Amino acid sequence: MEDDAFQMARPAGTDVAAALIAIRARIRAAALASGRDPASIELVAVSKTHPAAAIEAALSAGQRVFGENRVQEAAAKFPPLRPHWPGLRLSLIGPLQTNKALEAVRIADTIETLDRPRLADALEQAGQRLGRLPTLLIQVNIGEEPQKAGIAPEEAAHFIESCRRRFGSALAGLMAIPPADRDPAPFFARMAALASAHGLAQLSMGMSGDFEAAVACGATSVRVGSAIFGTRSAGPHPPAPLASPAS
Repeated sequence: MEDDAFQMARPAGTDVAAALIAIRARIRAAALASGRDPASIELVAVSKTHPAAAIEAALSAGQRVFGENRVQEAAAKFPPLRPHWPGLRLSLIGPLQTNKALEAVRIADTIETLDRPRLADALEQAGQRLGRLPTLLIQVNIGEEPQKAGIAPEEAAHFIESCRRRFGSALAGLMAIPPADRDPAPFFARMAALASAHGLAQLSMGMSGDFEAAVACGATSVRVGSAIFGTRSAGPHPPAPLASPAS
């Protein structure tokens, strides 16, 4: 998930495009400062609670990967966009209930919040039923915070290997959200070490306030919402998307 702030302001399309340019420039600078290839870091634009118009502004500016927290909201917004925007990819980044697993597998390209055996069971069953599996990331509660989802660090190794046997190459990496009130770098470094120890190539970590530190520690994707779309409204769910031409 991405940082939460609730206000009424939403940016115009030109503001979204300008924000994307600025965020990509910061990712590039952070990567180069760490001796990394900027192209190795993917930007996930977190569009949860934002309307179709904001997503389409980002699409028009060249963004293709988006993150959503809620399956129901994602299912309303993204399937109608896919025919008009080739290359569009959807990551589910919020806590996932087992009763939403089938729809999640149906609509998502990536599910970043696999964090318990029961959810693994549900995703496996959904994959068998639909004949497809999204890319899967295991969420680790790296700060061991009781209010956050994620497998506990001491249970992560066993869970990773269990999921690898079950899902094979669909299991691609790890995801984490460090404690908000502490230096994120040591938590990011622990996640990088855990991913490396298990030969997992993808590492989703870093949000609007700390993605540069995440890049320095090895993140392969960063989840940025408010720095692109502005702060979010706590109002009703957004309407269905408008049709847009392919870029």
